Amino acid sequence: MPSVVRITAEYATDRTTVATPRPRLSWVTESDTPGWLQAGAEVELDGDRTVRLEGRDSALVDWPFEPLAPGSVHTVRVRVTGEDGGTSEWSEPREIVAGFLPEGGWVAKLVGLADPAQHAQPALVRAGFTLDGPVRRATLHATAHGVYQAEINGREVDDEVLKPGWTPYEQRLLHETTDVTELLVDGENAVGVWLSGGWYTERFGFRDAELHYGPQPAVAVQLVIEYADGRTATVASGPDWRATAEGPIAAGGIYAGESFDARRALPGWSAPGFDDSGWAPVRVDETDVVPEPRNAPGARRTEEVPVREVLTTPSGATVLDFGQNLVGWLRITVTGEAGRQIVLRHAEVLEHGELCTRPLRRAEATDRITLAGGGPETWEPRSTFHGFRYVQVDGWPGELDPADVVAVVVHSDMRRTGWFESSSDLVNRLHENVVWGMRGNFLHVPTDCPQRDERLGWTGDIQVFAPTATYLFDCDGFLASWLTDLALEQRVQDGVVPFIVPNVLDRAATPAAAWGDAATVIPHVLYERFGDRGVLEAQYDSMRDWVEVLLGLAGPRLLWEGRFQFGDWLDPAAPPERPGDATTDRDLVASAHLFRSTDLLARAATLLGREDDAAHYRKVAEDVRAAFVREYVTPAGRMMSDTQTAYAMALVYGIVTEAGERRVMGERLAELVRTAGYRVATGFVGTPIVQDALTGSGHLDAVARMLLQTECPSWLYPVTMGATTVWERWDSMLPDGTVNPGQMTSFNHYAFGAIADWLHRVVGGLAPAAPGYRELEIAPHPLPGLDRARTAHETPYGRASVSWERRGDTVVVEAVVPANTTATVRLPGGAEPISVGSGTHRWEVAAPETGDGRGPVTLDTPLSQVIDDREAFDALLSAVRARDEAKVREFLDQTRWVPHISLGHALERMPAGIREDVRGALETVSRGRAG
Repeated sequence: MPSVVRITAEYATDRTTVATPRPRLSWVTESDTPGWLQAGAEVELDGDRTVRLEGRDSALVDWPFEPLAPGSVHTVRVRVTGEDGGTSEWSEPREIVAGFLPEGGWVAKLVGLADPAQHAQPALVRAGFTLDGPVRRATLHATAHGVYQAEINGREVDDEVLKPGWTPYEQRLLHETTDVTELLVDGENAVGVWLSGGWYTERFGFRDAELHYGPQPAVAVQLVIEYADGRTATVASGPDWRATAEGPIAAGGIYAGESFDARRALPGWSAPGFDDSGWAPVRVDETDVVPEPRNAPGARRTEEVPVREVLTTPSGATVLDFGQNLVGWLRITVTGEAGRQIVLRHAEVLEHGELCTRPLRRAEATDRITLAGGGPETWEPRSTFHGFRYVQVDGWPGELDPADVVAVVVHSDMRRTGWFESSSDLVNRLHENVVWGMRGNFLHVPTDCPQRDERLGWTGDIQVFAPTATYLFDCDGFLASWLTDLALEQRVQDGVVPFIVPNVLDRAATPAAAWGDAATVIPHVLYERFGDRGVLEAQYDSMRDWVEVLLGLAGPRLLWEGRFQFGDWLDPAAPPERPGDATTDRDLVASAHLFRSTDLLARAATLLGREDDAAHYRKVAEDVRAAFVREYVTPAGRMMSDTQTAYAMALVYGIVTEAGERRVMGERLAELVRTAGYRVATGFVGTPIVQDALTGSGHLDAVARMLLQTECPSWLYPVTMGATTVWERWDSMLPDGTVNPGQMTSFNHYAFGAIADWLHRVVGGLAPAAPGYRELEIAPHPLPGLDRARTAHETPYGRASVSWERRGDTVVVEAVVPANTTATVRLPGGAEPISVGSGTHRWEVAAPETGDGRGPVTLDTPLSQVIDDREAFDALLSAVRARDEAKVREFLDQTRWVPHISLGHALERMPAGIREDVRGALETVSRGRAG
């Protein structure tokens, strides 16, 4: 019999509150019946209303009842009937709380310190109130210009941190909705708020930092009390509240860190009976923005990482190594004399044994804790976060016991939904690095990096990473909320999508290909991966406005040219100080994205039934395609920019459609990849798609060599250098342990981690064939150099998984298809596709050739043959490395692995000793093959 095992309401995966009166519902069914499909479902509200729904829909199903009343509490149950006629039991009830106020119901004022002594002055804010009867329910709604945590009667109201996050404050404020009934007591009560500046008071900018929002934080609190006798009362922040700057947080900033003086603690400050007569009346800030309920997951402490090693640096400093680059802060427990100050300096890497803070630029990333004395004290910050693996500790009293320090991992608390592992430990670590990078950079806003004086919502980074993100975590609500901010910022700029959202830089309101295209790409990704048609509807005007901006820029030539572009940002050929100087023409990149966004808009219009728009933009997209091909594709099928990124865009974006041209382009791309020695030659634009372009054109040997390459630049080079997150630059750290000399380098930047989506879909073999994985595509690719791989994903319908393993001359493929879905299976070897239903499936097929058993190799062997012979190539590099590590990089950077030049010729500039060592190494390889 089927059973309904999970019910969720729209975007409310981490809580019971919903942000809309008509929340869409999703449920997951499990069944042992092979091929089980839902014929219909019954949805019950509050045990007394039931609606029958016909058909298979079970993901983001429209709310079938009357709209929820503001603040109302309900339960929902579901039972399903299969096409086989069997009906499940009723599911466990799911509570749903309407976490919004009625229109005009928000009455709280933003309040803060009336006379702050410094910029971004942290504060404590409080008020007392009295209950005059039994309480049925109490709900706290709160928001801030800054970050806050509320306490009632001395207890924190929830476990969330850095609330309410970061939005375009002039246009959108989010409020939390928290049930605080259990915190209230009869008679006298008190509410208190820790308040700090957070993003609101930060000075943003790369050279001349400027204040974008406001100089002082403020908080708005509205406590709605429902008495048992039916009365309702509201406690709301206003001019009668009181505030002080004399709390223990003396200073706090996102970039600077926190200064905390435990001697200034005020016991009982958020409890009734506290004497606040010395506090001052609050300042009241006016705003026209009415806070709306948050529809994204809250940020929380999700993990604790112990100290792995206590290091003493060459200069004698004490540095803690946590073994993992992470985002969050430290929690310390320490005993020392009153007035002693402990200083914690955070950084991602060591350079020559010392804490390396240069990549942080002007972000001080330093916490200072002054002890109260008298016994053990435990501290962790409330007003900041850091990106770090290493922490230098100064001023610790006595000998530091690593058990007294723990790293607290913090991020938006999304449900993990995707996994991958293979027979390669390096690839597995790469995937784990991608996961950690996403965790660190999904903290209220999808940021570029979490450590330096930036931490901004760069649109280009999340545009390329969104497919990976949606597999790894349930981030539908997170990204849908951010897209709302994108549309608001875009509206202010007459349709231009800023290259950061929220936008805090004047020059960011500049159209940029691949960055602004987040407006069209991400809604489609959310539709494809979650079946979220609603986000397409909500973002359609934003998508259209962006495309209209681009068409205006393109003019009658229908080419986006001659304007500012980031291009194929951080192409490894770009100089450290000029990361935009890529080998691929910037105008070509821009015009490719003009087609891509116009094509996606036409598809969205079709899906939404906007027939006139669909017809219009289909025609425009075809005209843009034709203009691109005329301008950038030669009759012989060569791109005017003869680069990996150019061919990958033409193939993956569907710009070139004729089969013969696509075949020629695929072959040229594979040739370019081999010529580059199977090292990466792409930046932000090309990297997420180059492996798909090669796979789609049948070059599995090439994608395997690129994936498993360890020489810089490659995906695995950082892994060999000890990376535990994805780097911003391919060579953020050079082979000698020196940090890249450019002004911009980060060791936690997820953009190049977009390769993980290809690992999931292609190497693992699990992809959506219909929106939301209602239909699956199972098509694993056993790559040369890998013996096995497995991937699993919690789809909206339940867990799906695919695994493959080489066993002698066969490959065994196993797959699990969740109930209420079907799958198309494409097995290795090119057999006809197979259609299957839910259940567990297993197949055995002949193993593909691995390319083993090559003949002898000498200095006369052509370079193209050497690079395709992994054993010979490894022997060559080992021989050079044994003599001189620096010569390896020099040789690789200067060599083009072409078919008509011999290895001996390429080695002519090398010292004679190295040439002889290489000769000997190749003779050893050849003898082994002959024997």
